[in-house]
This record gives sequence, structure tokens and C-alpha cells, in this order.
Amino acid sequence: MNAKLQAVRGMEDILPDASPLWEALEDACREVFRQYGYRNIRTPIVEPTALFVRGIGEVTDIVEKEMFSFDLPARSSTTDDRNGDSVSLRPEATAGIVRAAIEHNLLYNGPLRVWTAGPMFRYERPQKGRQRQFHQYDVEALGFEGPDVDAEQIVMLARLWKALGIGPIALHVNSIGDAADRLAHREKLVAHFEAHADLLDEDAKRRLHTNPLRILDSKNPAMQPMVEAAPRLLDHLGPEAARHFEGLQRRLSGAGVEFLVNPRLVRGMDYYNRTVFEWVTDRIGAQSTIAGGGRYDGLFAMLGGKPTPACGFGLGMERIILTLHAYKRSAAQDPDAFVVHAGEAAAREAWRLGERLRDAGLACVMGAGGSFKSQMKKADASGARFAIILGDDEVAAGKLTLKPLRGAGEQQLVTPEEALSRLSRAS
Repeated sequence: MNAKLQAVRGMEDILPDASPLWEALEDACREVFRQYGYRNIRTPIVEPTALFVRGIGEVTDIVEKEMFSFDLPARSSTTDDRNGDSVSLRPEATAGIVRAAIEHNLLYNGPLRVWTAGPMFRYERPQKGRQRQFHQYDVEALGFEGPDVDAEQIVMLARLWKALGIGPIALHVNSIGDAADRLAHREKLVAHFEAHADLLDEDAKRRLHTNPLRILDSKNPAMQPMVEAAPRLLDHLGPEAARHFEGLQRRLSGAGVEFLVNPRLVRGMDYYNRTVFEWVTDRIGAQSTIAGGGRYDGLFAMLGGKPTPACGFGLGMERIILTLHAYKRSAAQDPDAFVVHAGEAAAREAWRLGERLRDAGLACVMGAGGSFKSQMKKADASGARFAIILGDDEVAAGKLTLKPLRGAGEQQLVTPEEALSRLSRAS
């Protein structure tokens, strides 16, 4: 007996009843991003593994533990690209967008604002708000210096939360300085953690001499007092990074955006510098960050391009959907009309009428046969605002029955033109 086939663990179906809320979120994102001049870019789901090793950082959880990577099968033909190279399902979108910008010389005519959306993949333990296939909107401003664009993206997200009707969402900001700042801070961190080596867990010990900044992001409760006592990079920023962070705070305050300076905030990719930020909600449990990002001025050079300033963020769609549910937000895609018909002449007229309604921009679902009673049950279950009832007698008289299914009102025998007019007014 064949085993029952199911979705891969951590990769969930989004079913038709759930999709309207996803589409409402997508519509809101596209509209808000359009208002700020961001344009769509679409990059491959599969990229060279080296892109993420170089871009995200070899000593990161994503690269070390979480990527779905595989080798293309080697072939003897010199014209076949399947030469054993390692490729990966993208765990995030920024590196791919920067790769595309370098490959296609997208900044030839000046800075560029772009966004993309789609599935990302990380091999993590599935839990609420954290899946192995998850979906993101990713927004990048390429070629912009100064804190203006950092503030712009944060303010843009504040506008998105307002458009979605969710909040308050807490904003945490920090600066992780420039490379020289982090190098000096790294020595202080290592010294601090070595002095408390007996308190480090295995993950922290592994990172101590490769990426000690990531220890600050540890969620281990036993380590929190020691982590809180660690030297703060924010207290030792170089003059340029300090001015940049002060400028960001001034702009956010001027825009009326409340924020908390969180000196322990770091991000999971090595490419970040200066500004980092996260939007956090207390409505969805442990996976509380629904959007986060920051500046990554060194990534272009890391991937073989010219040094180019840039800033961006990722927005977790599953977590925002959970947040929308927590705020009792909903969306529907109910049709305007459901056409109930019986008889050969009525069936022909129903199809013609359905196309007339669609030509007028209305959504119309056609009954698939059966008795009037069974079709009326389906009409009511469809969520349609009206049922249009056609029998051969109505067709012969050039009329139809229009029955309201939502709210008050009696069914009426009307002409197709009258039905069209009434449906258009009610839409």
C-alpha cells in the first residue's frame, strides 16, 4: 500500500480560505513601496552557494546550519553547466539582489530603490512563525549614503503598519559601527567572554574567536547577565558612524516615529554595518520580530563589485499574517454574484450573462448543475452578495431573478440590464 503523500515538514500549504489575507498584505506592501519610489526586481530562488558564504558570512548559523545546498551532478560535456558546482535555495534575498545589481550594472545611471518578494528557505526546527520555507518582502536602497534612506525605510514600514491596521509595533535601533569600530570592539568582547568562559555555552564557545559579536544575540537565559555586562560597541563608535547614528535618530524623531536604542541588537548576517533595526510585536509569541534590516555598505565589494553604500530590510510575511490575526484583521474575496441555472436555454444564457458581468468588472461564479436547491446552497456558501436565478421560463421572458444573499431585500424579477446596473451600484 502506498504511503500517504504530505507536504515536506516545515513547508506549509496556503489554502484558498487563507489566501485573501495574504493578498491584502501583498497589495498593501506593493502600494506603500510604490509611494516611496521602490521598483520590483525578481531574482532566482537558486543561487551559487558561494554567494551566501561570501555575503552572509561563513561563520553564521545560516551558512553553517540552515542552508539547503546541493551539488549539481557532474557531466562530461564541456557545454553542460551541471559541472558539480554547489548551489543553494536562497535563505535571504539581499545577496541575490546585490549580485544582480553587479552582474547587470544596474547602478550605472545612479542609485536604485528595489523590492522583491517570494519564498526563502532555511533548515530550522519548524515552529510558530518559523518555517523551513517562509516568505519575505525584501526592500533595498542601493547606492545611497547617509542616514536619510535608513530613516526612509523605517518610516515606510511605520506607514505599512498603519495601512494594515496593526500596532503598536516596537522599533529597536542600534549602530554596529564600521569595520574598524567592530575590530576594536571585538578584542574587548573576546577578553570579556574569555574572563567568563565557564558561563559560555557550546555555541558561544564555537563563536568566541570567529564571530564574538553574534554571542550578544544569544537567547540562552543562563548567559544573559554576562552578556548584558559585555562592553558595548555603541559606546565606542568612530566619529563618522556616531554622526550617522545621531542623524538617523534625529530624522526618526522628526518624523514622529518612536524608537528604543537597543545596544545589544545585532543581525544574523556579517554584511551589516552602522544602522541595524528591528520591528517587534508582543502579540505572536517568541518569534516576535516581524521586520528587520539595516545598512550594508561593504557587501558590494565582498561580492566583487565596486564599493557601494546600501540599506535594506526583510519583512516576514508569515509573522505579519500571525500579527494580523492577533489584531482580528481579515480579508475576503467573495464574488458579486452566483448564477443558478437549470435547463438548456438557461445554461446558454447563464454563460452569456456571466461574461457580461465580468466585462463590467464584476466577479461571477457559475453554478455547475444540479437542482435549484443544491445550487442555492452553494451560492450561499460562496459568500456571493447576490444569486442570479435563471430557468428556461425566465429566459423566454427575457428576465432573471435577482436574490440578495447578504443583508435585507427581496428577490425581484428584472431584466439583465437592470441586474447589471444594480450589481454595479452595489460593488
